[in-house]
Amino acid sequence: MFDAMDTAVSGATASRVWLDAIADNVANINTVHPAGEEPFKARLVYMSEQRNTDGAGAGVVATTVVPDGDASALVYDPNHPYADENGNVATANVDLGIEMTNLLVAQRSYQANLRVIEQARDAYRSALQIGARG
Repeated sequence: MFDAMDTAVSGATASRVWLDAIADNVANINTVHPAGEEPFKARLVYMSEQRNTDGAGAGVVATTVVPDGDASALVYDPNHPYADENGNVATANVDLGIEMTNLLVAQRSYQANLRVIEQARDAYRSALQIGARG
């Protein structure tokens, strides 16, 4: 039973890292930079499975958070203070639709893992109560 709780805790922790990256991406969706500077790049979270010494699954861990390699968009806005000589401004490569979809999945994952933790806790309490009666 402790394995179930450990696995759920790892899933909730990984989901929290993912939610943090999504929040950072959405917060910087309208960030622009002067020409020649690297604009904000959406952050991607990579996860990998954890295994016990016997090879059984033991949860997940967020291994790295890296910037998305996709190119940033150039927006024509000659009146913007950061516009280059052609009137273009480099904007973040964040897609709000993708981020909102990721948000829903990450949030559901976090909630599901918390529910497993609650169920395991309740099972432990019930076992302790049974043991106390005996």
